[in-house]
Formats: sequence, structure tokens, C-alpha cells
Amino acid sequence: MRVLGYMSGTSLDGVDAAILETDGEGVTGFGPALMLPFGAEERRVLVQATEDAIASDGHGPRPASFAEAERVIHDVHVRAARELLAQPDAGTIELVGFHGQTVLHRPERKLSIQLGDPDALAVALGVPVVADLRQADLAAGGQGAPLAPIYHAALADWAGCARPVAFLNIGGVANVTAIARDGSVAAFDVGPGNGLIDQLVQARGIGRYDEGGRLAAAGTVDRGVVARLMASPYFTRTGAKSLDRYDFPLDAVAGLSDADAAATLTAFTVAAVVACRAQLGEAAADWHWIVCGGGRHNPVMMAMLADALGRVDSSDTLGMRGDFIEAEAFAYLAARSVRGLAISFPGTTGAPEAMTGGVTYRG
Repeated sequence: MRVLGYMSGTSLDGVDAAILETDGEGVTGFGPALMLPFGAEERRVLVQATEDAIASDGHGPRPASFAEAERVIHDVHVRAARELLAQPDAGTIELVGFHGQTVLHRPERKLSIQLGDPDALAVALGVPVVADLRQADLAAGGQGAPLAPIYHAALADWAGCARPVAFLNIGGVANVTAIARDGSVAAFDVGPGNGLIDQLVQARGIGRYDEGGRLAAAGTVDRGVVARLMASPYFTRTGAKSLDRYDFPLDAVAGLSDADAAATLTAFTVAAVVACRAQLGEAAADWHWIVCGGGRHNPVMMAMLADALGRVDSSDTLGMRGDFIEAEAFAYLAARSVRGLAISFPGTTGAPEAMTGGVTYRG
């Protein structure tokens, strides 16, 4: 099956789209992929919807900004698909996996809000669209996240990775998928990823993100601040757990210079990853860490990870498409969904049993 998968992450950079060949179990091939960035006005609309979601915290009437945000999401996803399918090697897709734009994640209340209109997308593309992939897991008492682990396991098999191997995805939030020697899979959100660093840079009016880790490279880590941030009870919780990008405030670095604050928040992201090793169940030195997501483009973060963890590789060095693994994952989940295969598990989301999920929209 040839499936188009989408991911629009909490970094609000744009929409990733990737074509995957899969039967929902193995990975047999890769079609083209692209990232279509949000324009400045599109991003403003999405930021406003996110701020309104956080302010309402899921209570009361639906914020008016959601409708405009959903128009933006729809338009950008359709444009991304058309650009992708115009490529000579795109072929014909049979299915779409659509994530939507997360604006609020409150799993303790069985709530996760993704904006988007999968039915309208199915009409526009003329292909069935699988969406609402988190909702059954949340309703059953799971965290609704992370959902990519089952794809990480398939990708590890495709790449011939020796176990134990850990996929570390560093996006707005960082999450880990740990595949033990016996093939068992555990996964959870680790910590803040790039989200806090992006917020810092944007709040101080010095850009959208710490490009190339230049700010962090020029700064000095405040270990006291890192220790205070790591005192959050989140890091002592075990088992399945998930975060919203905005769960950690910027207050802790308010008194630091731009460079020192960036260095400190980068070190905080790494410290959260180091702390997670206690939950992995194998000797810490034995793990092979594969880093995907935007964080792998930050050489300061990658150097800190290598110093702390040992064997660390960018996913690209193993032949994977590190910028598109999450988009591929939602293509894979869509294929599993239409076959009635499980997409979340007790060891990944904390659901009481392996859960199928997803709703197919046909327009």
C-alpha cells in the first residue's frame, strides 16, 4: 500500500508530508517527501489558536480562532500533497494518514485537541483519510502519546539495527522509543525537546529558533537552573507519560543572558534524556541512540547527548529520513488502522491493552 503521511508539529514550522510503502507491518519502500513551511500570517493564526487553547484549557466554548486555524491547516496540507504528488516518483497513493495540529494535550482529562478537517481533506485529495488516531487510546485511559513507537520498531527492523536501540525524537517535545533485546517496546515523552529553546528565542525577539545551536554555543550552562528544572515531579514518574509543549515555563531562565539561557535550556533537554535511562531496563552503556527530529540539526545538543549517552547517531547516518520519520509514522499508523491492527500499547501509552484506533473519512 502506498500511503501519504502528514505531521504538523508543535514547533509550527510547517507541514511535513511523506509517502511510505507499507502493509502496516513491514516497510517496503519510500516515496518522495517534502516540508511546506507556514507563511508568517499562517503561523500567526496557528499561534493565536494555540494560545487560545491554552487559555481556555479545553473548557467552555470552542475558541473562535480555531475555525481560521483549521482553514490554514487544510490549505497547507492540500498544497503540500499537490506539490508532493506532482513529483515524478510519487506514484498513486491509496490512503492518507492525517495528524492535524495539536493545540492542547491534557491526557489526565482524556483530552487532546488536534485541529483540522479530515473529511474535507478526503474530498480535496480524492483519497480516504485516517485521522483521530489518539482518541481511542485516551478514552481507554492511555496518554494518547507517543504513537510513533510501533513505526520506530518497524524502521529499526528495516535498517537492521542491533538491540537494544532507542529512537530519540527531539521536536517541540522530546520522546523516546526503547526497543530492548527481547523486542519489547517502551516509550514515553522525555522532556521539553526544542520547545523551550524556541519559545525563548521568540519571546526575546531574536529569531524563531537557535539555528545551528549558535546561541547555546556562545553561552554558559547554569547548572543550578538545570537542577531546579529537573526537580519537576514529571522526571520521577515512571511508566507511560506525555507532555504538552508548554508544560515547562521560561521563568527559570528569565535572569540569564540570551546565550546563557539557550545553553541552559539545551542542557535541560539533555538532562531529561539522561534521566530517562533509569526506565529503560538494560545497562545504560549498551544502548544505541538514534536521534531524529529537529534537535539533531543542533550540533551543541548532539555533542551534549554524545558526551552523556555514549553511542549516538543521527538517523540520517543509518539511511533514514530524519526530518520525515513522524510523517512516515502517520502513514504507517493509517495502514495499520485500516487493517484493524493495534497502534498503541500498554508499554507506550499506558493504555490497559493494545489499542486499535483511527477513524477513516471518505469525504
